[in-house]
Amino acid sequence: MNVLKCNGERLWGSLMDMAKIGATAKGGNCRLALSAEDAAGRDLFMSWCRAEGMTLGFDAIGNLFARRAGLDDSLAPIVMGSHLDTQPKGGRFDGIYGVLSGLEVVRCLNEQDIQSQRPIEIAVWTNEEGARFTPAMFGSAVFTGSLPLQTALDARDADGISVAQALEATGHTGELAFERAFDAY
Repeated sequence: MNVLKCNGERLWGSLMDMAKIGATAKGGNCRLALSAEDAAGRDLFMSWCRAEGMTLGFDAIGNLFARRAGLDDSLAPIVMGSHLDTQPKGGRFDGIYGVLSGLEVVRCLNEQDIQSQRPIEIAVWTNEEGARFTPAMFGSAVFTGSLPLQTALDARDADGISVAQALEATGHTGELAFERAFDAY
């Protein structure tokens, strides 16, 4: 039986490359949801996903889904992920580790030419930290139907900028359906 092993050095390198975006003086990160830094982090992540042959899509609240096709792409996907946004003085690994470890799984599968029966998706939830917009975890809450989309879009930060305005500024919104079925998360 073959054992699939991830490339720890590559994963560490990806974490350190991402940590450069929004780096703080004391070694942490500040990538507030839907800020220029968050958008830059998402753009870097998306470039890595495209390099692995993944397709990308957003839903109306800005949740990002990177998809690796399966042998039967009609099946519900296996999903991994977390978030890229941080607290104002956040650490380098909270959230981002869940996203980049999912990418490392895809990279390893691709390197070893292993095809999965089901599609694999990496979810990047919007505003999970809640440091810029409240409530926290609203990307996943809107996705699951526990928070109305319009309530989230109307939320404003301390400068009066709404989520809808921030989504328009970043261009990270799309048409993917909410409450899609997952085989596993």
